[in-house]
Parts: sequence; structure tokens; C-alpha cells
Amino acid sequence: MTETGHRDGSGTGLGDGTRAVRVGLPEPVKHEPTLPGPVFAAHFHLPGDPTGGYAYGRDENPTWTHLERAIGELEAPGADAGSDSGSGSGSEADSGSDVETLVFASGMAAISAVLFSQLRAGDAVVLPDDGYQVLPLVREQLTAYGIEVRTAPTGGDAQLDVLDGAKLLWIETPSNPGLDVCDVRRLADAAHARGVLVAVDNTLATPLGQRPLELGADFAVASGTKMLTGHGDILLGYVACRDAELIASVRRWRKIVGAIPGPMEAWLAHRSLATLQLRADRQNANALTLAEALRGRTEVAGLRYPGLPDDPSHKVASRQMRRFGCVLSFTLPTRACAERFLEALRLVDDATSFGGVRSTAERRGRWGGDAVPEGFIRFSAGAEDPDDLVADVLRALDEAAAATD
Repeated sequence: MTETGHRDGSGTGLGDGTRAVRVGLPEPVKHEPTLPGPVFAAHFHLPGDPTGGYAYGRDENPTWTHLERAIGELEAPGADAGSDSGSGSGSEADSGSDVETLVFASGMAAISAVLFSQLRAGDAVVLPDDGYQVLPLVREQLTAYGIEVRTAPTGGDAQLDVLDGAKLLWIETPSNPGLDVCDVRRLADAAHARGVLVAVDNTLATPLGQRPLELGADFAVASGTKMLTGHGDILLGYVACRDAELIASVRRWRKIVGAIPGPMEAWLAHRSLATLQLRADRQNANALTLAEALRGRTEVAGLRYPGLPDDPSHKVASRQMRRFGCVLSFTLPTRACAERFLEALRLVDDATSFGGVRSTAERRGRWGGDAVPEGFIRFSAGAEDPDDLVADVLRALDEAAAATD
């Protein structure tokens, strides 16, 4: 993992903060805004034959174009955005990056687009058995379509044992909510040697924490609802890919299903990218500070945060991640203790999702879909002052323990 203010290896010398505030911006035009406002249009003027450009709002939108270019620049191997930031217009392919990005109405829309555009009846796919809570529903649907679904845990690169004959390997690292990490490059190399495509859910890490395409993945997929946009006020997803044929099939699926974001959501997402590095650094630092504070609590078990040197995932995470994320997890003795802890928090919202500037925490067992203990807490560190956040959490733990006594 690199230090705050990390600079890319592209030779441009641009840091993450500089790239975040500049990516995807169009050519400057006198008297026009730096980031054009959202374009609300179901259709566009289209005399004669359709020969390119914008035609119908389900297929293309200028506001998507700016956002897709921006995300593509962040996800690109080497993230060399320096030469094209603030210049160029049109599709993301014009930005100088060979990464094409498609935005979707939600993270699940993006996940579904990759899975259902690439897999056919008779194919086999490898999914994590400790991943996002909706994946079991996806597994049911894939099976109903005649697709063989194999599962393996994220830790220890266990997917290697079930790759043979598969069409697609789906990786989620760090896993949600357990925070295990697998070696993306190792898995991608092994998969490609067997003719298997690789998709990586990069939601928790964000492109500033990890670039799956640089590690050998065919697809980088994420929910932009979480850390990428960071304010808990929009739903968004995206798929980034370097292969023109593969991304064309995903684009076709988006057209068929119509799982597109609204222009306002796309504009808000692009607006939010400007603070991504600031938010990520503060929230990652808060997560580490909080994890360190929790290590001495006797009622806290199973503490996980990849940034802790003694975390089981730290070694592999430190090789492939530049930031370890804002999420930590731990287990309290009982369901009742966990619920009292959450009720006692004053600066932390009891809410699902993660990655927002306001800290959130929840007892994951309440949903019934994760294989976690009843007292398991997923905690997303926000951008509060670290001393205030730690004090609030420790006080809530004390109150929960006192109530137990």
C-alpha cells in the first residue's frame, strides 16, 4: 500500500487527487461550465441516417459519456490520465485510454450485465461463497438458465480448485462482509491459462485502492453507490473493460434490459469523483485507527481489516492494494450485545451499505443471507474526526457491556 497522495507510475507525476478532480472533463469552452450539467433527453435531433453520435436516451447520453470516460481513466492500468485530463470530448475511447466503461442503474445491474451477457446454458461460472448478499439469488437465476454454478471461498485463492472447464471466474476482493482478500493476478493468470474470463467486483477498494484490469482481470465491476460517490444519495454501477468485443456484448445487454442510470445520477456521480481521493484517504485512515482501537477490547472477536499488519489478508492485500478500504468487521458476544452497541452509537448510522462520508454500521445477521455470527458487525468508517469516531464507538461498547452485566 502506498502513502497518501500516491503518484501513478505513468511518468506524468500526477497524484490521485489531481486525477480525481480532472478525469472525464471535456475540452474547455469559453463561458461554458467546467463540468456540463446533466442532459435530460429521451431523444436527440437525428435527420437522415444514424451515423453516430447521440440518437436515443436508452443507448447514449452526453452526461454518461463524461462519467464513463472519467471512470475509465481511473480504472485504466497505469491510470495515465495526465495527458488527457481536461481535454477531448465524445466517447471515453477518445480520452486516450484503451478502457471502455459503461454505467448502469445500480451495482447489481452492472454485475448482472457481465454475468448474463457472457454466460449461456451449459457454461460454468465460479462465484465466491462468501460474497455480496445478493449473489445467492444470482446463483439461483443462473442455475435456472442451465448454467453450472461452482462456489469457493475468497481466502486462500480457493477458486483455483474449481476453474477447470469454467467460462467465467467472478472475484470479490476484499469480500463483503468478511473482508478476505485473494490474489487477483495469480487467479487471473491461472484462469486465462484455462481460457476462463475474469471479472472482479472492485466496489470496496475503488480504483484508487485497486485496479483489477492492471492485475489481469477482463472486467472491473463496481457499485458506484458506495465509496466511489460516497454520499449515500444515488444508486449507480459500472463495468470497465479493455476488450472491445467483450464490452460490446455488455453494451448490447444494457440496451436489451434498459438498466441505465438517470442523467442526474450520472452527473452527481461525476461531481462526487472530485473528492474521491480526499474521502478515501480520510475514511481509510479512520478505519485503520478504529481497528487499532478495537484490538484491545476483550468483547471484540474476529476483528478484520486488511490494513492491520496481523490481519490474515494483509500480506496479499499489501501487494495489490494501494488503499485498504473504509470497512472493518468484528463480532460481539451476542445478538443482544450487538444491538445494544448499535443503539448506543451517536455518530454512526445504523444502516446498510457502506462507503459514505457518514459512518454506518449494522448487524449483518439481520438480513439472513450472510454466513456470519449473530453478533457480527460490519462497520463503514466515515469522514468524521477520528478522535470523535473512536470515542463514540468505545463509549457505545462500554454501554453495551454495562447493560449485559
